[in-house]
Amino acid sequence: MAHDPLSSQLKAGVKAGIISRQQAEALQTLWRPEPGQGPARFDLTHLLYYLGALLAIGAMTVFMERGFEQFGGFGMLAIALVYAAAGLALQRHFEGRELWLPAGLALVFVVCLTPLAVYGLQQGMGWWPEGEEYPGLYRRLSGHFVSLELATLLAATLALVWRRVPFLVFPLALSVWFLALDGADLLMGERLNWAVRGQISMAAGLVMVALGLYVDGRQARPSARGDFAFWLYLFGVLAFWGGLTAQESDTEWDRAIYGAINLMMMLLGVLLNRRVFTVVGAIGFCGYLGHLAYDLFRDSLWFPIALTLLGLAVIALGIVWQRHRSRWRLALLSRLPASLRDYPPFN
Repeated sequence: MAHDPLSSQLKAGVKAGIISRQQAEALQTLWRPEPGQGPARFDLTHLLYYLGALLAIGAMTVFMERGFEQFGGFGMLAIALVYAAAGLALQRHFEGRELWLPAGLALVFVVCLTPLAVYGLQQGMGWWPEGEEYPGLYRRLSGHFVSLELATLLAATLALVWRRVPFLVFPLALSVWFLALDGADLLMGERLNWAVRGQISMAAGLVMVALGLYVDGRQARPSARGDFAFWLYLFGVLAFWGGLTAQESDTEWDRAIYGAINLMMMLLGVLLNRRVFTVVGAIGFCGYLGHLAYDLFRDSLWFPIALTLLGLAVIALGIVWQRHRSRWRLALLSRLPASLRDYPPFN
């Protein structure tokens, strides 16, 4: 029996009557990458690249300790500039050897030095508030950090214009998220409570998801150059879901709405073929189901049994989902308006 060259998704589309066999074969030919131009597979080498880059970034941001304060503001600025020069030299060296991934990671490292450089400049010029020390990038949310976040956002944008590196969207999206939180503090003139911060985080998350949809539509489909929408989706989903989960749920109706929103996130992940929506939505929905199980079997010996059965049911659903994912996705897409169905992220 001859091997059918069509992918499982195209086969499902033909079977559902959405496209013809000839159209499916034409799409398969169009989507087949040229030799050496397909998306690179994520392997141990890539993992080591990213791990090394994140360690270097963390050393100069999250894990920056107060010991650097002894160098003074201009001293910290000089340190940041020296590290940035070294990072740019590495970036050019890697580019010369056509090692595009480590070259891009070196550029991201340079961008992530921006907050330290801006803080050092402000400290040296006497512009930074007295007694307010630099505790590391985004370790504490404060209106004083708006200038750092704006500078990081600008640096990431300029670097992205200069070099199309998808990972540059990482500091860009992170800056947008925390800029929304710190900017609200600055505008209101006080530190907002966690409920309000959660609402702001949800709004910022929706904005980033919308940007991700726009970028997704422009790039049509992830190419050998990388998936630029991924980081916007990731931080958008985390910002929205984190803010949603932080909201107080005093009534069963509120909890039911929370479960429904998580379920809709799972369906959106199916439609967009983006796992981050599905995974995060599934975590929230399972939490809601666990709450229901606890309420029904509170102080009962049946609670661990019910929770075990719930876990087994989730595993069974995962098995069924793996088998029928493509067919279910196409069935959901067929129910969307044509204007949405033709938009690239849903293709």
